[in-house]
Amino acid sequence: MELREMRAFVVVVEEGSLSAAARRLHVSQPALSQSMNALERQLGVQLLKRRSTGVLATEAGMTLLAEARAVLSRHDQALAAVSRHATPEESALRLGIPLELPTDLLTQPIADLTAAYPRTRVLARHMSTAAQFAALRSDEIDVGLVREHPIGHDLDAVLAVEEHLGVLLASDQAAKLARPDGIRLDALVGLDWVGFPRDGSPAWYDELTATLRSHGIDLGPPAPAGQELIADVKIAAVAAGGTFALAPPNWSQPLPESITWSPLAGHPLVRRTWAAWPASSHRRDVGRLVAALDCRCPAAPRDSARRQ
Repeated sequence: MELREMRAFVVVVEEGSLSAAARRLHVSQPALSQSMNALERQLGVQLLKRRSTGVLATEAGMTLLAEARAVLSRHDQALAAVSRHATPEESALRLGIPLELPTDLLTQPIADLTAAYPRTRVLARHMSTAAQFAALRSDEIDVGLVREHPIGHDLDAVLAVEEHLGVLLASDQAAKLARPDGIRLDALVGLDWVGFPRDGSPAWYDELTATLRSHGIDLGPPAPAGQELIADVKIAAVAAGGTFALAPPNWSQPLPESITWSPLAGHPLVRRTWAAWPASSHRRDVGRLVAALDCRCPAAPRDSARRQ
């Protein structure tokens, strides 16, 4: 169980309502409901009684509530105690990152940060966008690289990078569909999309799937919640045939000869990544990293993208 799950459960019990708790946590009610269901499955007990008027903690839920409050209090005390020994120049900068990033996105910003603040250590964690938003709000990370712009006034964000997604196909299939300007999105009708779960980044998922549907692509059943779409999964699924996956042109994963990356004609799918941080933060090293990540010129399509 993670600290953010504990905090979310405590808020749900305190509010007595999933909708009120979702507003307080700045997350969607369906996402919060899924988190509570997953927590119950993980622990193997019912934690909440769901009623038309709200939710109540079960006996097991009251036990977890007491323990969660104790753990969270001890966690906050530990952070406060340690922080007294650190100076602004001597600290850890906790960075959340998604599974896929341009290989050179962080190289220069971290080099600039290290030069300016040599005693700041960057600690990176792979996390979904939804998990990063929760972690930013519960002070578990200091900066997040997220797939959607945060909503609300408690988080600030700058655009870090734009990537024009292309398509991964079995090489023989790609050869049939290829055109001088790339593969048309509607040419993928009849193939299955190797998708990712919505709960990790709801806004980006909705934007992406709306574009796919508008071109006649049947998305099929959604990916199970919490199932990360790692590179190996994409490659294995595409290699099996009858499917396609999406990937940026500078994807770092090596591809076998049986799979080809191709641009999409007209570049209809643009994946954006923002650097987000708490609006209340006054850390200068955070500001330095964010300034270095600020994308002042949107990335242009790259015709020299690697194909294999």
